[in-house]
Amino acid sequence: MNGPEGRAEAPGAGWSEEVPPHDTGGHSANGHDVIPRGGALRARSAEPPTPAGPTAPTKAPAAIEPPPSARPATAIEPPAPVEPPTAIEPPAAAGSMAAGSMAAGSMAAGSPVVAGAVASAGSAAAASAVAVRPPAFGEAAGTLEESEWERAVALIDAAGEVCLACHVAPDGDALGSMLALAQALRAMGKRCLASFGEPFTVPAILRFLPGQELLVEPTRMPAAPELMISLDAAGQARLGALAGAADRAGALIVVDHHASNTGFGGVRLVDPDAAATAVLVEELIRRLGVPLDRDIAQGLYAGLASDTGSFKYPCTTPEVHDLAGRLLTAGVRPEAVSRELWDRAPFGYLQVLAGALARARLERDAAGGRGLVWTTIARSDRDARDVDYDQLEGVIDQLRRTDEAEVAVVCKENDRGEWYVSTRSKGSVDVGRACVELGGGGHRTAAAFTMGGEPAWIIDRLRAALRLPGDDQGA
Repeated sequence: MNGPEGRAEAPGAGWSEEVPPHDTGGHSANGHDVIPRGGALRARSAEPPTPAGPTAPTKAPAAIEPPPSARPATAIEPPAPVEPPTAIEPPAAAGSMAAGSMAAGSMAAGSPVVAGAVASAGSAAAASAVAVRPPAFGEAAGTLEESEWERAVALIDAAGEVCLACHVAPDGDALGSMLALAQALRAMGKRCLASFGEPFTVPAILRFLPGQELLVEPTRMPAAPELMISLDAAGQARLGALAGAADRAGALIVVDHHASNTGFGGVRLVDPDAAATAVLVEELIRRLGVPLDRDIAQGLYAGLASDTGSFKYPCTTPEVHDLAGRLLTAGVRPEAVSRELWDRAPFGYLQVLAGALARARLERDAAGGRGLVWTTIARSDRDARDVDYDQLEGVIDQLRRTDEAEVAVVCKENDRGEWYVSTRSKGSVDVGRACVELGGGGHRTAAAFTMGGEPAWIIDRLRAALRLPGDDQGA
């Protein structure tokens, strides 16, 4: 949803002493603006943690031959047939989706067939498929059935090499989940490569995450991976330069929690009620039989904390806290992670924030009379203070505190001259539906889109989209 370009800082710059640095090759970038709605988790017993050794800073690794798999792949049983969803007009930039779980390439008679390449465990042969109607925003994707987990585990067990990709401009949930899974796969003896689309730069606030030695430039990813896993991407297009590789993969597993997920992939671990993609990744790691160590847990905790707003958003359930507790038991220091994610900023950021707040406008009658507050940050504003694009995420958190406005919006100009529009709602206005209407996506209480033009014109379009029927926001 966003396209940040920012200058890279030196590796290790700004790391706290309490979080050991990991070499990233000096990469820097930005996160996207989505916050989950819902957050159902099943309580599970914790795997016993194993002590974590230090991670040596290295370059992206060459492929390593894995030892024999810990256990043989199991046969994949197709799920029971499900009824196709009721026809609903698709949003813009939609993908393909079938309701509920999906067999490896086809459904039972009378059910839609998934578009895309799907392979059974140990096979790279793709099944032929036809496109199906994508879901409308917020439409239930169906229950995440046990068979989907079984198929995902079987594919991973059978694969010699696994390629991971998260959405462009990764945030804490995307990058934290991907690095956690990458380290778990390495612990299984798998060859593993992890990447994301251009610009290939890691946000400064995420450089403390372990496992970044497994990151490679997107150009170094195989053109047709044996097995690819997409993480925290609502649509295949969100993989950027790696979308083509996902198309050509022998098998594609999608792990995501966005309500706007377009239904791509052959095996879909998609749950819009999950608080974060990290929730689903933790369960996948558990099912793969890999115990949590400190480094794996730290990536998962960063994802969970990011998408729950440091455990203050409505998706924060007792089960979310149970998971956080297991991650702390594995060695995570929550105060150190919180400091890296939220409690540090250069002085120039404070000056940019002051300007953005001074320009803020309050429209009490907008959003169905619930109120709208918005501001802008032009590229020239941040350039004048030597502030990177990826350091602007906290501005909207200040704006959303406005008592008189249900909806807060920040328009940020990127290096291409486009405006990345972050939106937040306190709950009664569905900003996710409005952003889908404008070509973006996200969740009911947080979403975003990118658009060219003048900010006032963009706000006009957003103001109109916020009056969409079904938003439960009154006249």
